[in-house]
Amino acid sequence: MTVAKRILLVDDEPLIIKGLKYTLEQEGYETLSAADGEEALNVFFSNHVDIVLLDVMLPKMDGIQVCQRIRESSNVPIIMLTAKGEDMDKILGLEYGADDYMTKPFNILEVKARIKTILRRAGQPAANEEKKVVRVRDLEVNIVNRSVTLGGKEVRLTAKEFDLLQLFINNRGKVFSREAMLETVWKYDYMGDARTVDVHIRRLREKIERNTSQPEFIFTKWGVGYYFTDKD
Repeated sequence: MTVAKRILLVDDEPLIIKGLKYTLEQEGYETLSAADGEEALNVFFSNHVDIVLLDVMLPKMDGIQVCQRIRESSNVPIIMLTAKGEDMDKILGLEYGADDYMTKPFNILEVKARIKTILRRAGQPAANEEKKVVRVRDLEVNIVNRSVTLGGKEVRLTAKEFDLLQLFINNRGKVFSREAMLETVWKYDYMGDARTVDVHIRRLREKIERNTSQPEFIFTKWGVGYYFTDKD
């Protein structure tokens, strides 16, 4: 029996929560909801949650703070919702560990598509991979359980960070443009800009590189994009 995925909806606008709950429950999801940041954390840490839709502007504690608190102990996928639309708000959300963002007003069909894509990629191992565990020097990536260790120590990655790392290690030496990474990893017509990739790459480097100014794994091809190498 398939267990329904559970989505935590966090927004202080009752009509938005009502519309999202109705639509997502019609799709077979379970939903939980919260109207402010403190309530969101209480609900999140009291229940199993598969993905969070999190508004940026919230009473008591804003969405950025909520995202940061969740990221201290969980890699659950987080989609930020913002009514502002300014680039800095979007990038700030990504800096603190969000996997994606959407600007209000949003199309409910796009919301469903993004949720489906993120849950699929976060929850399903790649059955057709040649290797279940990939080792590059002392970096070990387990494709099946989506875990990473460096020097024997666990590295906690968000869903998007892992997707990027998996893309790189499966295509070592290949240079990916920002647009190619958006198309391959995000899997839909991304309505942001390519700086989103830069933010994720920087966060990934901070976690797997001992010295980000002298990388061992992820390199920049200036004017083109990024690539991963297993060569010393």
